[in-house]
Amino acid sequence: MRFKGNTCSGSVAQVLAMYFKLLIAYLLNTHISEYEEVMNKLSPKLIFVSLFILLSCMATPLMASSADTLTYGETKRPDTLDPYTSREPSSLRLSQLIFNGLVSINERQEIEPDLATSWKISKDKKSFTFQLRKDVKWHTYKKQEKLLTAKDVLHTVKLMQHPKTISPRKEIFNNISKVEILDDHQVKFELKHPAINPIAIFNFKILPHHVLKNSKYLSKSNRFSNHPIGTGPYIFKRSNGNRQITLVANPHYYKGQPKIAKIVAKPFSDKNIMNQALSFNNLDMIVSVSPRHLSELQADARFTLAPYNTLSYSFFAYNQNNPHLSKRLVRKAITHGINREEMLRAFFNNQGTIISGPFAPGSWAYNLDVMPDKYNPLKSISLLKEAGYRQTSKGFMDSNGKFLKFRLRVPIEKNNESTKRVILAYKNFMKKIGISIKVDFMERESWRKAIFKDHKFDITFASWSFDDSSDISTLFHSRFNQKWGNNFISYHNAEVDKLIEQSQKSTDHQEKRTINHKLHQILAYDAPYTFLWSLTEYAAYNKRLSNVKIHPYQFFDDVHLWQKN
Repeated sequence: MRFKGNTCSGSVAQVLAMYFKLLIAYLLNTHISEYEEVMNKLSPKLIFVSLFILLSCMATPLMASSADTLTYGETKRPDTLDPYTSREPSSLRLSQLIFNGLVSINERQEIEPDLATSWKISKDKKSFTFQLRKDVKWHTYKKQEKLLTAKDVLHTVKLMQHPKTISPRKEIFNNISKVEILDDHQVKFELKHPAINPIAIFNFKILPHHVLKNSKYLSKSNRFSNHPIGTGPYIFKRSNGNRQITLVANPHYYKGQPKIAKIVAKPFSDKNIMNQALSFNNLDMIVSVSPRHLSELQADARFTLAPYNTLSYSFFAYNQNNPHLSKRLVRKAITHGINREEMLRAFFNNQGTIISGPFAPGSWAYNLDVMPDKYNPLKSISLLKEAGYRQTSKGFMDSNGKFLKFRLRVPIEKNNESTKRVILAYKNFMKKIGISIKVDFMERESWRKAIFKDHKFDITFASWSFDDSSDISTLFHSRFNQKWGNNFISYHNAEVDKLIEQSQKSTDHQEKRTINHKLHQILAYDAPYTFLWSLTEYAAYNKRLSNVKIHPYQFFDDVHLWQKN
């Protein structure tokens, strides 16, 4: 960006406009994605004065933060800060800064000690004894300084196993049959079934007994979930009305006090504005680069781009309680009617991989022999006819003379451009094959209740993220067809249930891979979802930051070693 004399080209005018957005949001302490709402409330006089201030200080760009603060942009407002009650990556990233597990998994997928220094495993891989560190302090709570003990481990398991605790990670705890405290720093677990990679399940985050001793279960309404106390490298300080989160370095962190004194997370509902905020030095880092800004940031010598594997994918899911969507031929017709390649190219700059089944393509469980269904609207029409529907000039009709019409419910943040484009394209593709789609864009919590609790939808659009276990049991096993269960589509396939159970009991990695490949094949054929794509994510950060290493699945691993110059 260059300025010459007093001339102003069209591109410079755009830059001025963006600076103006940033300035107004900054001056009014407003979430930047709510800029339009703020602008409607400003008088012309205030706009003129603000613009004058902006032009007066144009020589000095907005600065992200002082040398001791890392300010980063998040893609969504975190709905909770505990490590269990949210599915949102923004919440999970922050919880990584605050909490620790018994063990951790490094970027090479190797198990490393964390709160536990060592462990013993029984021959049948069902009994595990952990020795805890004796030097780990909890963040200060009500002026109390407490050390980690086995009580904290036991209470964490009890909280998570309580029927009222709703968590996407609950299945991990369902396999634990017993927890026994041997002494203050030694704890023993008994599993119901052996595990293929048993130690990996013990990377769950430990919660403080002394803070939660009066709580029987964990929920988002619990004060702890928004004012967390952990053992991690950073301590929760405050959250303002716009959900900007401030953390400060933990001076007692057992790996050593972090080198950056403060971390500030700023949420953006619009990725494009978040990317611009980085470009104008309003942020030090962003967790996700918008595809349209990828080449721009790549060419900017101030920034480093860091690709990372999220083991995630996006999909359209079909409620099996709908009499039409319960038919495999209808679901297959819909899948063949979607041009996924065109959407990936147009909306995400081809930064991703089209997938064919229920595992992310970076997973060892993904079956490369199963090809994604090709875009073929003529085949869609043929499949709908085969399923017993009659084609008319206005669309397909069922035997009762009613048109095929489905309600698509979508969670969306304000100004989420890419999601809106995907949904609009989906609706248009469906119209071409004679299916009508009514779209409901919903606030996220309302959407979660409608989908996961009430199952009131026909179709929904969402994403799943996994750890390396690539466990899909909660998504497709009929046992999880329940309120707040992950099998919110009410899917039931006896063969899938049987294979999932075999996979969970197997201790042979190759056998487990073979079973999961078979699961992939069946679910691709049955199409309870239209499996879309797994996007390649890029973080971007200012080169003032050093020692940065982005963990593929745990973004802020080793953050205590990061520095800001």
